[in-house]
Amino acid sequence: MNPDNSNTNTTASSDIDFVNWFRNAAPYINAFRGKTFVIYFSGDVLADNEFPSLVHDITLLNSLGVKLVLVHGARSQIEKRLNSQNIQSHFSQGLRVTDSETMQVIKEASGCIRLNIEGLFTTSLRYTPMAGSRINIVSGNFTIAKPKGIIDGVDFQHTGEIRRIDTDSVCNALNAGDVILMSPVGYSPTGEIFNINGEDLATESSIALKADKLIFIDDINGIKNSDGQLINELTGQDLKQLLKDNTHLPEELKRHYQRIIYASESGIKRVHIIDRNIEGALLLELFTQNGIGTLISTDQLEDIRLASIEDVNGIIELISPLEETGLLVKRSRERLETEIENFYIIKRENSIIGCGALYPFNKVQAELACMAIAPEYQSQGRGDKLFNHICMCARKSGLKELFVLTTQATHWFIEHGFKKGSLKDLPSKKQALYNYQRNSAVFIKKLK
Repeated sequence: MNPDNSNTNTTASSDIDFVNWFRNAAPYINAFRGKTFVIYFSGDVLADNEFPSLVHDITLLNSLGVKLVLVHGARSQIEKRLNSQNIQSHFSQGLRVTDSETMQVIKEASGCIRLNIEGLFTTSLRYTPMAGSRINIVSGNFTIAKPKGIIDGVDFQHTGEIRRIDTDSVCNALNAGDVILMSPVGYSPTGEIFNINGEDLATESSIALKADKLIFIDDINGIKNSDGQLINELTGQDLKQLLKDNTHLPEELKRHYQRIIYASESGIKRVHIIDRNIEGALLLELFTQNGIGTLISTDQLEDIRLASIEDVNGIIELISPLEETGLLVKRSRERLETEIENFYIIKRENSIIGCGALYPFNKVQAELACMAIAPEYQSQGRGDKLFNHICMCARKSGLKELFVLTTQATHWFIEHGFKKGSLKDLPSKKQALYNYQRNSAVFIKKLK
């Protein structure tokens, strides 16, 4: 074996992988341009050695035309300073009770973090692919706050809550191409400074700005099911039910989920939870179809519906590889355009990930054809959902029987209630069109 050939093959394979990834990412790049993302990262993220890599990824988003509002946490840095000065700090209802001494420490910690972030955005670009670009980081008194007050007998003193966000100033800076950086402090019209929760600030900012995405990057590595497995996506209503069913969750996690539900119900269509410990987590979540965290949406990400003429290109892209292998009969663009009213699709955001066609031959019989699910979504129940939807539509139309002609998917159709048939079981018109060269097997399903 020639080692040089081996290296060439490996390089070629790597190049193909890159091209495929870039093509798959293209719809997201196009969709995100001009959108507003609010990104929260905890104080632990800031202290992590990988934070400069996150800065690089954020600058990449900015270069792609995404409007960015960054909100940082500071709890771990504040705790470290308080401990070093032997200052005791107390919490109530998940919030720090902030006396004057603690508030001074918070101002110092937040100011130091802000300066370090601004410096990192300036200097780190020098040694990255983004070298030569200029990104302005804008901080300011964008958060107008008021005292939390006395609750259940506890005086929160300098702990505040958000009254409003100065959206005009923020939007002006975003439209100029700047990145907004917000620290977890707020200001009153009388000049007071308040300690506020960073996650609350990110949530309220996203709502006030009508952001397209709210992203949390911290140690809460997504939402898990009862078996401890990551849930890639769910709706705000699903999360509300999960919270109701799991009363044993830690209080801090409950508050986090309630924050997300509040954001979802307030109009934020996409909320992401990303594990800070995964290299490139932000890009993997945003530019791959399945992501690596949990996405909470206001509605289902996927929609099954009748296809329209605008869907032809997406269907061609989906079925072409299957036509090349002989799994599906080849269809020309002209034929697809003519028959598009017979097609049903599964659309996930901007991509068609599944299709199937229903061809009625008479008032009783119809052919089920061109069933296809994108490879990365197979074995996840999409085929079943699409099949059940088409069957439901067929029943509503008064059809009593479905038939399929297949060469390589016999087991799937048997598992879904089809019985072996013969050519004479087909409508006479279909019999006349039968391709003996393909020698497709005939399967029949009675619709109940």
